[in-house]
Amino acid sequence: MERDGALALLRRHVSNGNMIKHCLASEAVMKALADRLGQDRGLWGLAGLLHDVDVELTAGDISRHTHEAEKLLRGSGLPEPLIEAVNLHNEAAHPGKKRAGLFHHALAAAETVTGLITATALVYPDRKLASVKTSSVVKRMKDKRFAASVDRSIIMECERLGLKLDEFVEVALSAMRGIAGELGL
Repeated sequence: MERDGALALLRRHVSNGNMIKHCLASEAVMKALADRLGQDRGLWGLAGLLHDVDVELTAGDISRHTHEAEKLLRGSGLPEPLIEAVNLHNEAAHPGKKRAGLFHHALAAAETVTGLITATALVYPDRKLASVKTSSVVKRMKDKRFAASVDRSIIMECERLGLKLDEFVEVALSAMRGIAGELGL
C-alpha cells in the first residue's frame, strides 16, 4: 500500500481532525527515525500514519484499540511487521506480549512524544512549533502535571533506539516542524 492509499484508509475510519493531525505527526516522526536509524522509511511512515486507524471504531476503549486496526490492516494487505508494531504500540490490549526491537519501540515512543510536543507548542503565545525548543520539551517531560496523560515511560523507550531523550526530542520536533502547516502549529 502506498501512502495515498493509507491516508485514504485513515480518513475512511477517522473523522476527528485532531486525531488525523496526530497520525500525520506520528508519520513524520517515524520517517525521521527511520532515516536516522537506517530503517525502511516507507514502512515506518505507514505505521505512524495508521497506528490509530481504529480509534473511533473502538470508541477509545484501550482494551480493544488495535484489534480492529489489525483486521483493517490485514485486509489491506499490509506486511506483518507493520501490523505487529501497530498492535504493540498498545501493549495493554495484548496481555503477555511485549514490544521488542527498534520498530516496536520507535512507534510507541514516536506516537507518544507527539502529544508532549503538541502540548508544549500550545502553551507558547504563538502556538507554533517553530518557537518550541528541545530543552523546553525535555523540561516539560519532567513535570508530570504537564500533559499528565502522556506516558513518559513510553517516551523513554527512545533509549532502546540508542537515542538519548534530548536527541529523540530533537528528531521528533524537527520532523513535526517539517509539516507544521498540516498540523496547524
